[in-house]
Amino acid sequence: MARVVVEGGDLVVRLSWWEKAAARRREVRVPVSALRFVYIEPDWWRALRGECGTGVWVPARLCVGIRHHPAGQDFVSIRTEGPVLCVELRRWAPFSRLAVSDPRPEETANMLRPLVPRDLLRPVQAPVRPGAFSPQDL
Repeated sequence: MARVVVEGGDLVVRLSWWEKAAARRREVRVPVSALRFVYIEPDWWRALRGECGTGVWVPARLCVGIRHHPAGQDFVSIRTEGPVLCVELRRWAPFSRLAVSDPRPEETANMLRPLVPRDLLRPVQAPVRPGAFSPQDL
């Protein structure tokens, strides 16, 4: 079963030997700075989007490989038995989403959430002119 780990500045999806053969790759590696959002999808089929690309797709059993869709491509390693860890990535990353049936999805998600970069931009408040109407006047 695939596992998601952090090595240095990279998020790495470690694949079992048969997943490596099915996906035709040893591992998936993206920079931690590419993280946008982390969540757990309780229904495995909702983590899938787009059309099958390279990989192995056994209906209602397992999905391993790359899926193509209009917004880019996703890497998936999903078994149908449980929840799926989903990691949304920024546009410049090699994938739009990583969807993995991690053995401990809650633990892994809790480990990854602090690594999601927070935008430093705060809403700018317009200066209030003297005598101007403001929401505090209500």
